[in-house]
Amino acid sequence: MSAKYLVVGGAGYIGSHMVKALLQAGHDVVILDDLSTGYRDAVVGGEFIRGSLADERMLDSVFTSHRFAAVLHFASFIQVGESVAQPAKYYANNVANTLNLLNAMVRHGVRDFVFSSTAAIFGEPQYVPIDEKHTVAPINPYGVSKAMVEQVLRDYDRAYGLKSVCLRYFNACGADPQGELGERHQPETHLIPLALQTLSGRRESLTMFGRDYDTPDGTCIRDYVHIVDLCQAHLLALDHLRVSGTSAAFNLGNGGGFSVAAVIAAVERVTGGNVPVVEGTRREGDPARLVADSRLARKILGWKPHYAELELIIAHAWAWEQKQAAHSTAID
Repeated sequence: MSAKYLVVGGAGYIGSHMVKALLQAGHDVVILDDLSTGYRDAVVGGEFIRGSLADERMLDSVFTSHRFAAVLHFASFIQVGESVAQPAKYYANNVANTLNLLNAMVRHGVRDFVFSSTAAIFGEPQYVPIDEKHTVAPINPYGVSKAMVEQVLRDYDRAYGLKSVCLRYFNACGADPQGELGERHQPETHLIPLALQTLSGRRESLTMFGRDYDTPDGTCIRDYVHIVDLCQAHLLALDHLRVSGTSAAFNLGNGGGFSVAAVIAAVERVTGGNVPVVEGTRREGDPARLVADSRLARKILGWKPHYAELELIIAHAWAWEQKQAAHSTAID
């Protein structure tokens, strides 16, 4: 069933892939993005509006001009370290601006919302894999900001009937298999693109933060989920809201996890290169293992990752990185 959706933050990494998925599914899409971290050329179709969620009058204009079936929200700041140094920036955008968006939805009678949440809401894991019953105890302002919005959504459901699905990503990764879109964070903080940038000549080395964790090879283990599989979960979340009319939250990951050393080894297998690694000390707040239990999403949404193989994830990201490197100069 075709519908019109508002994608907030649709010029960013996950948002741009989501716009493409919605268009491929036959939907109409309006993209709202202030381009503070996104890229206009990452928007592959739909109607683009440049604007900030801080502008409530603009939001009212957007909701007056369109009848949306639902809103998908990807316009949060995501850097943990920056959130510690600049918490005001994170609470203003991730919380206050999200409230502006939700209030506009309530005023204009839009009742379905899909929220880009994070595993950071759980803080230091008490057990792995992490399911939806795990205690929410974030340890940095980024995680706190996401947990606050999840609480707001529960309250808005009870008070205003606004239904939501919160999708807690573990490690989003990979790129559009057709090579049209990919990861372009500035600065980049994610392991796979950082490793690939050393091989494309855009970065001198990769820092490995700690080799003394309680894991088989001493490096941190993380759960990686392909960007296309994340987008599929969002499409299923929209279907869930339309059919069931009930709010929910789901953890999204492949459920196995790969160590930092294993990821680097896989990068070298896929590319045929050698990643120059600089060994650093542990970063504060880095758990040894972060792995999702995604059984609830599989059961309720019918979600199943189709790009679960680490080498395939890296191959898609490598094709994108080579394209980026051809159009840029070295970063370092």
